Amino acid sequence: MATVILRENGKMREKTLTMDTLNPQVKAVEYAVRGPIVTKAGDIERGLQQGQKHPFTEVIKANIGDSHAMGQKPITFLRQVVALCSFPELLNSPSFPEDAKQRARRILQGCGGQSLGSYSASQGVDCIRQDVAVYIEQRDKGVPADWDNIYLTTGASDGIVSILKMLVSGQGRSRSGVMIPIPQYPLYSAAISELEAVQINYYLDEDNCWALDINELHRAYQAAKEHCHPRVICIINPGNPTGQVQSRKCIEEVLHFAYEENLFVMSDEVYQDNVYSPDLQFHSFKKVLYEMGPEYFNTVELASFHSTSKGYSGECGFRGGYMEVLNLDLEVKAQLVKLLSVRLCPPVSGQAAMDVIVNPPLPHEPSYLQFHKEKSAVLGALAEKAQMTEQTLNTVPGIKCNPVQGAMYAFPRIFIPPRAVEEAKSLGMSPDMMYCLRLLEETGICLVPGSGFGQREGTYHFRMTILPTTEKLKVLLEKLRDFHIKFLKEYASLEEPKR
Repeated sequence: MATVILRENGKMREKTLTMDTLNPQVKAVEYAVRGPIVTKAGDIERGLQQGQKHPFTEVIKANIGDSHAMGQKPITFLRQVVALCSFPELLNSPSFPEDAKQRARRILQGCGGQSLGSYSASQGVDCIRQDVAVYIEQRDKGVPADWDNIYLTTGASDGIVSILKMLVSGQGRSRSGVMIPIPQYPLYSAAISELEAVQINYYLDEDNCWALDINELHRAYQAAKEHCHPRVICIINPGNPTGQVQSRKCIEEVLHFAYEENLFVMSDEVYQDNVYSPDLQFHSFKKVLYEMGPEYFNTVELASFHSTSKGYSGECGFRGGYMEVLNLDLEVKAQLVKLLSVRLCPPVSGQAAMDVIVNPPLPHEPSYLQFHKEKSAVLGALAEKAQMTEQTLNTVPGIKCNPVQGAMYAFPRIFIPPRAVEEAKSLGMSPDMMYCLRLLEETGICLVPGSGFGQREGTYHFRMTILPTTEKLKVLLEKLRDFHIKFLKEYASLEEPKR
């Protein structure tokens, strides 16, 4: 019902907020990672706990990059530092190593009243921003980083949305256009909808391991100019949901394109530690921009983002992150600080967690060996699972999976027979949504359909995380293989799939 009538003091009263009066931009927002399939998975999970019978005993949630929910253990040193900051009485305990205590004392000295419970400056705690700048300089082999350009954020998402808010203006054909990769992480399409910006899709090349093709950027840009004002290009590297790692040459081409077309560059680099292919490496957009020379480095506006949620720490719940913003107009910079100040500050505990990621134990410090061992174990296991996922999926008729070079996900293409496509359309849903719903109901595996991320017309995919334990991932992949073959038999002969 559009309007709900309530009886109040004997009078009839209509609700102020109904679906008819709701902000239409809120209705337009979609976020597939926590969409209807995940809601259904929660219902099934509660049913299992209450004794309902299903053809499986547990729901395996491979829909979201939530490392600790999937069984990953916290990094000891990070938790020690945050614990010491949260409860400073522990600074007197012999159970905590001295290097963790030193970091906690330094962070607390930067907090009002030396308490994690105080507000920080809107940009974040000064000493943590300074540590981020040092980290970036070391990561980028000496490229200078100014801590005044560093803003601590509530996860990377908060920074991304804040920058998009700054960029969106105009009406009609002058409305800001935002170039995003397809497939994309749904945060981008959701924020663009909420801000009433214009989404400009550029398609990644699935046949070339999801590479970014510069000719496709030109095509998308020229087409968009007919109906909006393209002002910003977003890049996710390593890719989510596609798992590719961009080459240095590709990054240089993108930056040259942005320079020529006067575009603001947003570089989502939250998976910079998650590179698994031994012949590939992460290149930051900032470092490549610097190497292109001062004409580029001093002019191209670039915001890059990082987070505590991914990498090797997987600390999603702390909501820690940062962004570095280069070449911002000084008056605009003041406006950005004003915008951030409306939210007061990011969680200070999340800022402390971010500090450990950018300022980990050094080789001469007591926590180094354990920290290095834990970090290597997490990234080593992810590399093995990335390879296992790709190899297993490629043995299944009607599934084709590109190498998972980085990040935490596979985004395989699935063959859905024409009869199944027709059935899905008759049910009013996308074919890969029907596929994923059937998969959940029959196996307990929760994945996200490719339609939630965007895909070329006539192709179907799903996104799955590689985060489950090795044993659970093997079970998931076996169940998925059996389901897919059964699904093909139900709707078509096994000879039909196109590889």
